[in-house]
Amino acid sequence: MCIAAWIWQAHPVHQLLLLLNRDEFHSRPTKAVGWWGEGSKKILGGKDVLGGGTWMGCTKDGRLAFLTNVLEPDAMPNARTRGDLPLRFLQSNKTPLEIATEVAKEADEYNGFNLILADLTTNVMVYVSNRPKGQPATIQLVPPGLHVLSNARLDSPWQKAIRLGKSFRELLRKHGDDEVEAKDIVESLMTDTTKADKDRLPNTGCDPDWEHGLSSIFIEVQTDQGLYGTRSTAVLSVNYDGEASLYEKYLESGIWKDHTVHYQIE
Repeated sequence: MCIAAWIWQAHPVHQLLLLLNRDEFHSRPTKAVGWWGEGSKKILGGKDVLGGGTWMGCTKDGRLAFLTNVLEPDAMPNARTRGDLPLRFLQSNKTPLEIATEVAKEADEYNGFNLILADLTTNVMVYVSNRPKGQPATIQLVPPGLHVLSNARLDSPWQKAIRLGKSFRELLRKHGDDEVEAKDIVESLMTDTTKADKDRLPNTGCDPDWEHGLSSIFIEVQTDQGLYGTRSTAVLSVNYDGEASLYEKYLESGIWKDHTVHYQIE
């Protein structure tokens, strides 16, 4: 499902500070964050081996794309893979709005998604979603500030989104004008297993027990198809001078590992 929170053009040190938990079946083949792709458009991100796409990626020329799924009861079995959506932007030379417009025209070919596209060199961030069903796809500019994206529309007041947003604001306030360490963020914010009260779950049409299992920031749910839950946490930090780092804590063969990749936006 995934959940992301970020502060955008509203911090004294970080142009962008993004936190993202990726939730997926533990058995789904995945490659940890690294550089991949061909030519000048190499992508830094994790890779879904099965679908070939990614849930989050960035490039040295300042592009960033990430997505979350929409929680809904019925999925199209033959839908196009959502992991290709970030790649379309990361591998192109088009603006976020241009790619968003292209994606919106094909929105009904995908299961429910929320997609963020950003160009950090022009300070443009765009949100695209193909839900609610039966309505035209949403395209909107994301203003500066703190935002949370779970499995509904951007900044929807789901309990885990409210909880993460509040905790993130408190952490930023505590650090003041200082740079925030990625590991501190992960341990203090992204490992929270507190579930929502059952009477405050969103009415998505899904099984209430499934909704409840997915209602925490960090997820671990046993299903008939195996263990489902948070497989990795990423923290992308970009300073105003273009200095960037992507920290990832990830699960590999049942063991939690971590690493950091540093790069400069050119």
